[in-house]
Amino acid sequence: MNTATVISRRAFGIGAASTAVLLSLAACGSKSASDDSTAAGNPVLAYGTEPQNPLIPSNTNEVGGGRIVDLLFAGLFSYDADGAIVNEVAKDITTDDNQTFTVTLNEGWTFSDGTPVTADSFINAWNYGALLSHAHLSSYFYEPIEGFSYDEDSELTGLKKISDTEFSITLTEPQSDFPLRLGYSAFYPLPESAYDDMDAFGQNPVGNGPYTLSSWTHNDRAELVANPDYAGPRKAANDGVTFVFYTDYDAAYADLQSDAVDVLDAIPDSALATFNDDLGDRAVNQPGAVVQCFSIDVDSEHFKMDEEGRLRRKALSLAINRQEICDTIYNETRTPASDFTSPVIDGWTADVEGNDVLAYDPEAAKEAWAAADAISPFEGEFTIAYNADGPHKTWVDAVCNSIKNTLGIEASGNSYSTFQELRNDINDRAITSGFRTGWQADYPSMSNFLGAVYETGAGSNDAHYSNADFDDLLNQAAKATDADAALELYKQAQTLLFADLPAIPLWYQNGFGGYSTLVSDVTWGWNSVPLYYAITKA
Repeated sequence: MNTATVISRRAFGIGAASTAVLLSLAACGSKSASDDSTAAGNPVLAYGTEPQNPLIPSNTNEVGGGRIVDLLFAGLFSYDADGAIVNEVAKDITTDDNQTFTVTLNEGWTFSDGTPVTADSFINAWNYGALLSHAHLSSYFYEPIEGFSYDEDSELTGLKKISDTEFSITLTEPQSDFPLRLGYSAFYPLPESAYDDMDAFGQNPVGNGPYTLSSWTHNDRAELVANPDYAGPRKAANDGVTFVFYTDYDAAYADLQSDAVDVLDAIPDSALATFNDDLGDRAVNQPGAVVQCFSIDVDSEHFKMDEEGRLRRKALSLAINRQEICDTIYNETRTPASDFTSPVIDGWTADVEGNDVLAYDPEAAKEAWAAADAISPFEGEFTIAYNADGPHKTWVDAVCNSIKNTLGIEASGNSYSTFQELRNDINDRAITSGFRTGWQADYPSMSNFLGAVYETGAGSNDAHYSNADFDDLLNQAAKATDADAALELYKQAQTLLFADLPAIPLWYQNGFGGYSTLVSDVTWGWNSVPLYYAITKA
């Protein structure tokens, strides 16, 4: 998932995670989070970011919108605090061959407009999100299903309705980890009313999750209230959640310390050395499924998928002193990366062939840059674009200084006012140098870190990377019935990424932040996102 502060969920991202992650975008910071609230009852006040797009699940792949969508909708599965799948709308999903899956729904589920959640609610939503002409950011997730096309509008013929509470999913080939994906937002259902005007629906979505949207004041806040009709495993323990959009983390952190905001899932650089002492037991710092990178569009001059481009990306990676940056800036909230995934994911290993390009090696960096210059001299300045409404300037400056001092070239940060503006230029391919990316896992699998970000045509493939051998290895891993065999294939795929470096991994980010004295039962989930529904407020 692309994330706003970590990447780019859903774009740490992911983001990631995108997404991801974690955030940063907004426009509120100077006033208290509790000012002018219209939310019913006594809502949890949480730091948030202005969503990049209308709140349509299949077109939301960044953290600001993703955390709202995840509370408004319920899918077949959800994920618990440890990342295990938990039945939500699904009563049962069975398969004999990992290619055709039969889904049975629990009866009695309704959307907040009172209409029933049926097999058609899923089938129609997935078909809408997959359609080429709709250009939804998460369309990639439907690729395994029969009928999906990157070339023309095409129905997902692999989706067959059996009854109102049963449907089948047929994939083009077996994929053993496919059910793990079904808790992700791309697979949420939609009510029939959505198709009357999808843009209008995205501004005021009708979901089936633990909350409903009370109001969304752009660049200010989104107010969610508990859905009394929700009967799934994420039942709200509070009256509601209001996401307040800030201009910077320092203002949000000041509000957290004064109990004017209840949950902050990031800490400003200025407080990283002190937040554990400031907050005491209310400080959170735990491993999370987030990796920070910067990427370069592989169609950019001097950085193409040729010998020069590979040499330059290798030189940049070798020129970065990751350990020094983590030690100096981040106070044990980051760990230098040794791969493209995350240590909290099952099967992770630091032993990946080719990952020596992540080691700080000034001499090797200079040699690679000189070899690239011998092919085509580089002129001008190397920049890394970042959003100034997130805590990125410090690390971008540190990375650029490391590159500048090692390679003897000009290097600096390229500041964008908001995460939304940055993501728009990335999506429009308007950035021809480096730009901050990263990933916050959407579902607990190595395939999410690799396929969703680097596979040809993937919705979060910001570098526009394409390697048929890499794609084939991911495909083999997805079909593997033996877990160890799959993990070996993912390692081989990462070896290709280390040779090409469409993105340059920097460090893994912990899930960290804090909460006010007014709330309790606060838990950060496996993917570094607070479990908002579980929070109770005095």
